[in-house]
Amino acid sequence: MPKKLIKKYMPDHQTIKEHKHLKIFGDLIHDPNLWHMNRRSVSGAFAVGLFCAFVPIPFQMILAAAIAIVIRVNLPISVALVWISNPITMPPMFYAAYKLGAMVMGEEPSQMDFVLSWEWISSEMSLIWEPFLLGCFIFGVISSLIGYFTIRLLWRLHIIKAWQERKSRNV
Repeated sequence: MPKKLIKKYMPDHQTIKEHKHLKIFGDLIHDPNLWHMNRRSVSGAFAVGLFCAFVPIPFQMILAAAIAIVIRVNLPISVALVWISNPITMPPMFYAAYKLGAMVMGEEPSQMDFVLSWEWISSEMSLIWEPFLLGCFIFGVISSLIGYFTIRLLWRLHIIKAWQERKSRNV
């Protein structure tokens, strides 16, 4: 995986270090290992970010940052990937998670008439929270594993290609 491509779209370190929500991590955020771009760090960051994208809580970025700091993977990538679940993608992602959870639990998914209100969310969530959270967990684990191994594979293929090009130039 080319570092230049990733760095092109990644915000600079100073911007992230000064983010108001990440100040709670204090000096931990200054660990240089959180900013390295290597196969382990980037693939781990993909796993963290993709898993946290399926965690149905507000401020998923803070959770992703905390996990990235604890396991010392690339912080900006972990935080950025959480935005896969955004206001546009969240409804289909979470509905699919609910349906998967219901299927795994052997329940029939209930037919709901969606109304965007706090009353509807609180009343329906009390009925569907178990299959919903199970589906979110399953999707989170599967997507993080796919992301982790895909990045590892792409990075390895990029390295092999670079070595072959270097070898052909030296012949």
